[in-house]
Amino acid sequence: MNDSYSPEALHEAYQHIWFVVARSQDIDVPQPAQLLGRRLVVFRDSDGQARVLDRRCIHRGADLAAGTVRGDGLQCPYHGWEFDGATGVCSHIPALRDGVRIPPKARVGSYPVIERFGHVWTCLGDPVFDLPDPPEIADLTLDWRAATPIPAKCGFMAAVENFRDMAHFPFVHAESMGEVNPVVADLDVQRDGREVRASFFYEQVAGSDFSDTGDAWMHYHTYAPGIATILYDFGPEIGKRYLVDFPSPVSHDECVIFWAVATDKDFTGGTVEEVLAIETKVFDEDTPILEGLDPKEVPLANQVQEVSCAADVYTLNYRSATKHVVQEIRRARSAAPAEPVGVRA
Repeated sequence: MNDSYSPEALHEAYQHIWFVVARSQDIDVPQPAQLLGRRLVVFRDSDGQARVLDRRCIHRGADLAAGTVRGDGLQCPYHGWEFDGATGVCSHIPALRDGVRIPPKARVGSYPVIERFGHVWTCLGDPVFDLPDPPEIADLTLDWRAATPIPAKCGFMAAVENFRDMAHFPFVHAESMGEVNPVVADLDVQRDGREVRASFFYEQVAGSDFSDTGDAWMHYHTYAPGIATILYDFGPEIGKRYLVDFPSPVSHDECVIFWAVATDKDFTGGTVEEVLAIETKVFDEDTPILEGLDPKEVPLANQVQEVSCAADVYTLNYRSATKHVVQEIRRARSAAPAEPVGVRA
C-alpha cells in the first residue's frame, strides 16, 4: 500500500479543500453537518451572512445545532452562552454578573464560508486551492435549483467517479436512460493539474425521459478531488443546461452527495424543475450501486487490486488529478506555519 494516499494521509490533506456543508436555502434555521469527522453547525446570522462553527459547545458539550441565532452569533440551548459567528469567541454568558470576565478559552472553532451554486462551502484548515468559477458558464445566465442532498454510504471520491463514468449508463440507468449503446467512444481526455475535461456526444434514445430533449454534447469538467460538472449543449435552437455534483466527505467511507442543476435563460428544453426531476431519477438509481462498492472509497493507495480498461480513461485521469492535489497540499503545508484546525482570529 502507498502510504502517501492512505485514508489517514487523505484525511489530513482534505482539511485544506473546500467542501459543501449545507444548501443555502436551509440555513435560516441552524443545521447540523459533519465534514471529515468534524461535527459542525451551519447557520445564517441576522445580517444574512452564512456561518460555520464547531457544533459542540465548549462549556458543557451541548449541541449548538439546537441553538438560536442571536445577532451575528449563535446562542447555546443549554446555558445560553453566545458565540460570535465569525470568530467563534464567546461574547456573552448570561450567568455572569456585569463586569465579570468571560474565560479567554471560551470559544469554539470557526471556519471560512463561501456561498456558490446555491450551497454553503467551508474549509477546515487554510484552503490551498480556490473554489473555482467554471469558465464554461461565465457567459450564461443560469437559473439554479439545489437538489435534495443524498446521504450515501460510500466515499466522496467514489461518488465523483460515478458521476462522470459513461460505461455504467446502460446498466445502472436502463430505466431512466433507456437502451444506451454500451460501447464508450474514444474520449479525448485532457488533464491540467487538478482539472480534467472531456466531451461526449450523447445521442437521443427513443422513449427515454433523460434524452427526450434531443442529442447533446456533454462537456465534462472535473476539479479534483470533489467537484464534477456537465454542461449539456443541445445546439442553438434548444440551448444549454448545467449539472454540478460536489459530494462532501462525512468520513472516509461515507458522504453526502450535494448537487444542483441550472438552465440557461435561452434554454427551451424544459423548466429547471423538470430538469431537476429527471436528474433526481438518475441519482436515485446510482445510490444503491455506490453503497454496494467494496471498498467503499476509491483505493488511491492500492489497498485492493482493480483492473481497468480503455473506457476508464477519464477515471484514471481523475485519480491522477486527485493525487496531484494531495501532493500540492503537502508542498504548500510544508512551507506554511502550523495553524490549529478550526481557529480563526
